Amino acid sequence: MSAVTAPDRSRTGTRRTRRLLPRPPLWVAMYHAVADPTDDPYRVAVSPVTFARQLHWLSDRGLRGVGVGELLNATARGRAAGLVGLTFDDGYADFLDCAVPLLHRHGFTATVFVLSGRVGGANDWDERGPRRRLLDEDGIRRAAAAGMEVASHGLRHVSLAGADDQVLAEETGRSRELLHEITGRAPDGFCYPYGDVDARAMNAVRDAGYRYGCAVNPKALSGVFALPRVHIGEQDSAWRLTAKRALHGLRRRHPADLPLPRPERVAR
Repeated sequence: MSAVTAPDRSRTGTRRTRRLLPRPPLWVAMYHAVADPTDDPYRVAVSPVTFARQLHWLSDRGLRGVGVGELLNATARGRAAGLVGLTFDDGYADFLDCAVPLLHRHGFTATVFVLSGRVGGANDWDERGPRRRLLDEDGIRRAAAAGMEVASHGLRHVSLAGADDQVLAEETGRSRELLHEITGRAPDGFCYPYGDVDARAMNAVRDAGYRYGCAVNPKALSGVFALPRVHIGEQDSAWRLTAKRALHGLRRRHPADLPLPRPERVAR
């Protein structure tokens, strides 16, 4: 008669302990323009050379940049290890010209948050700094065809915290409709302009049909409609990126207990 192997209680205990330990949170990087940062009072530009170095930093550590939709999809399936969310606010034209080729070089993707009420326009909401051209309709479609997730940044780049019901409906619902018309696909994601978010803005984004919302530092708010992100700028060298990633893990929660969208709803 063969001996029955007793269960390895040490391994069982280790697995139980790991479930009790805090897990690393999702790390979502926030970019804006990939352009000359010389005249950059708002610190929204990263030079193509610096951006390339930052992507190398990710690759060298076995990390892969993806859009937020793909990141949430992988998280819901327990397969997010090694993935980092990459986002680009405002939908600048240089995303297509400068960022996408570098992303492709590493096999990365990203989410670009577009202002559907300013398509083909410029960053007129910035009082200082240079005028930067925004993606036009053809550029938005080309970004989607390049494998990038196209999501909404609202219509006009206005703060939604404290906004009235009409503004909330237009900035969330109407912007989603316009992007659907341009790309043929209703976007899953929304990014709050200026990172400003409150409970009413979160509810408006959810009610408009989005599956997630990106903020910057949502403070007391949490959940899939208030995802925090880390600003990445021209000064972020390898050691600064390492520090930011470590500090983010200390301050943020893993989304395992948050109401994540079903994988099939965020898949491209």
